[in-house]
Formats: sequence, structure tokens, C-alpha cells
Amino acid sequence: MIHRFPVRVYYEDTDLAGFVYYANYFKFIERARSEWVRELGVDQAKMKAETGVVFAVRRVEADYFMPANYDDELVVETVTEMNTGARWVLRQMVTRDGVPLFEALVTIVAIGANGAAARLPASIRRNDA
Repeated sequence: MIHRFPVRVYYEDTDLAGFVYYANYFKFIERARSEWVRELGVDQAKMKAETGVVFAVRRVEADYFMPANYDDELVVETVTEMNTGARWVLRQMVTRDGVPLFEALVTIVAIGANGAAARLPASIRRNDA
């Protein structure tokens, strides 16, 4: 399953050259992951309040292919690469008109209030989203 999340580039997203500032791609993919998790039925605020468990990014590998510009309409595509129950590895690609601009391989883990590893929520483990 591919989750798609639309993003429009605003002036605040760009650098002096008029391109999307490199760190802002991480914001775009974070928003896409948050929306996908919500669509999977996981209320992250409720999960934290009831269990103390939160998601944390453990690792990101990123590649930049082409710049995005002010007012571009982008799409963040997210797909599961691996789901072990304790680790969720996602491939996220930012595209413009189907052309890849940025790609990241993101490893997500769940941690408890004490900072120790925790099991991912069942809705994510089951869906292999």
C-alpha cells in the first residue's frame, strides 16, 4: 500500500536560491507519516497518555535528486519496507508530477516513558501498512 500526502511549497519553505531548504523535506515526510499513522487508527496523543509509548525516528538515510521550488505541488509517497513489530522501516519519496526529488529510508521505533524500546501498536503491526 502506498500512502500519498500532498504538500504545497510555500515561500517559508525556500532558501535564498528559491529552492526548498534541504531540512524542510524532513518536515514534509514527518507530516506524511503523522497523517498515515492517524489513518491507521493510531491516536498518538492518546497512546502517550494511556501507555507512555511514543514513536521515535531512529535512523534516516536521505538522497536529494532535484530541487523543488516555491508554489510547487508535491506528493509525499510512503510505503513500508519492513515491519518487525519493534521496528518500522518506511521508504518516503517526495515527487513533483511523478518525478522523484527526494527520497528517505526512515526507521521508526516505539519507546516507553522510561526511554526503553516498546512494541509497536497492533494496528501498525497488523496492517504492515
